[in-house]
Amino acid sequence: MSGYNILAVDDEPFNLDLIEATFIEYPGCTIFYAEDGQKALDLLNTEPIDVVLLDISMPLMDGLEVLQIIRKNPQYQQLPIIMVTANSEKKNEALKLGASDFISKPYDIEELSLRTLNYASFKKMADAIASQNEQLEVQVQERTQELNKALALSKATEYEISARLGKASEFRDLETGGHIKRMSHFSAHLAKLYGLDEETCNLVLYAAPLHDIGKVGIPDAILLKPGRHTPEEFNIMKHHALLGAKMLEDAEQYPVIESGRVIALEHHEKYDGSGYPNQKAGEDIHLYARIVAIADVFDALSSKRVYKPAMDLEKTISIMKEGRGSHFDPTLLDLFLAHIDDFIVIQKQFPDEDNAHSILDLIEDKR
Repeated sequence: MSGYNILAVDDEPFNLDLIEATFIEYPGCTIFYAEDGQKALDLLNTEPIDVVLLDISMPLMDGLEVLQIIRKNPQYQQLPIIMVTANSEKKNEALKLGASDFISKPYDIEELSLRTLNYASFKKMADAIASQNEQLEVQVQERTQELNKALALSKATEYEISARLGKASEFRDLETGGHIKRMSHFSAHLAKLYGLDEETCNLVLYAAPLHDIGKVGIPDAILLKPGRHTPEEFNIMKHHALLGAKMLEDAEQYPVIESGRVIALEHHEKYDGSGYPNQKAGEDIHLYARIVAIADVFDALSSKRVYKPAMDLEKTISIMKEGRGSHFDPTLLDLFLAHIDDFIVIQKQFPDEDNAHSILDLIEDKR
């Protein structure tokens, strides 16, 4: 038998001696004695007690008062307390206050020992289960932290892949070095204004750089042509949407890449169905693509290119208003224009620069 610590509380020394004699044949038991309630409470604070044998009728602080104080302490909620007393009238009151059991004096020695040891055994098992649960909880927390670190690394890796793919498309285009960063942050801010949660806004931020990834498959003679494209050349140019989607397909388990695929495919669709490549209309166009379309066009109009000067804000807004409900989602465009000052601030944060110092900083900009 494993060792049990038993606290006997009684103001009569004879009763304490009797309890000691009761457990003398159980060498694994250690008996702690308390002649009054306060000493009993003090012992509970210093010794790992497994069961309490508590008399009711004691001076200064009776057993019911001691019982109440013990049960108010969350640490002792599961501690077995057996009331051992000749005062049977207090039995129900003691049980209501949280006594585990009741043994009337004079008691049968064998009954007292067996009940006490049974309760002590239950307490040991409960303590073992609680300890095991604590260890399991620690292990769960450790594993959860490890999983969160792994997920964070996976997400960071996905963001990095998106940023570098965006950089690849940027090197192939005549757009200025700040374009992808600006339109990505425009898109994320518009998503936030629309009411999307932070995680989704970040998804838009890191997926937006992939909008023109398909341009890596367009011949230089067409992609880098400084003037207007012929109808034939423009038809080839339009294929970059399908090429981008094709490059990013079969990546459903990667939210950023999958969102980038949708944006690449649909960001040239128009709200009235006159866009490309699939002539989608209205809300059939994915929300992310409708957001990016506004951000992309705003930056294209208001930024300098090798083939055109930057358009002033008034003219840019005028053109975009003309596209309300035809090119652009009217709700999103109204939201964009109502907060145009926000987007001007973002625009100033990411001025044009050399390609070598653009999209690689996207993640750091967000942080």
